Amino acid sequence: MKTLNWPEILRQLNGHGYAHIPGVWSADECRELYSQYNSSELYRSTINMERYRFGKGEYKYFKYPLPPLPAVLSAEALAQVEALAEAGIARMRTDFYAPLARLANEWMLALGAETKYPEAHEEFLKTCHAAGQLRPTPLILKYETGGYNTLHQDLYGEVYFPFQVVLLLTEPCRDHTGGELVFVEQFARAQSRATVVTPRQGDAVIFTTNFRPVKGSRGWYRARMKHGISTVTSGTRYACGIIFHDAA
Repeated sequence: MKTLNWPEILRQLNGHGYAHIPGVWSADECRELYSQYNSSELYRSTINMERYRFGKGEYKYFKYPLPPLPAVLSAEALAQVEALAEAGIARMRTDFYAPLARLANEWMLALGAETKYPEAHEEFLKTCHAAGQLRPTPLILKYETGGYNTLHQDLYGEVYFPFQVVLLLTEPCRDHTGGELVFVEQFARAQSRATVVTPRQGDAVIFTTNFRPVKGSRGWYRARMKHGISTVTSGTRYACGIIFHDAA
């Protein structure tokens, strides 16, 4: 995983509620992950978006550990998935948490909230588990032609972390067209603002799970943000979502 420019990432998160980071994973790492989409032993559950009126597509939640290693893989493939588990989902969930937790605490302080996030992700997960939130939330998403995801927030319970990450696993204009990442932000006493982000294969986008603090004429307030995926007009789009809290 590349070395990240955290001051710039935090600047973007403060200013926009999201940060676009090019080239976090290699094309080989991306292909290795989505090539295991049909390996049922990797996942705890599969969600059909149409059934729940979330959109049109499918996503699967990984089991713990992230991901477990299927015995049917060859030794070479097993080594690749093991490396991805170390340098990919599990490590990213741990390594990204600490700088984001510091920013989250700054946000809570600005808004006058009492919530305080621990420095280590392991400690934060203990808070989730104490609240009965035990199920892992990292997931892989698949959209085929005509697929989309409605505007939403990934909260999953009373305890949630205010940031999450999505990594695009396929290449726009080669593997699919459409399927852009869409943010809609609601400002106090104003119309909503929509922003479209177009990551490439291996890019990560960090964004707020629920809101960001914005300073207005009466002090700080919460500008709420939702995210979704525009319609995929051709091909198949895969993405990996990394959410830091566990689910109820």
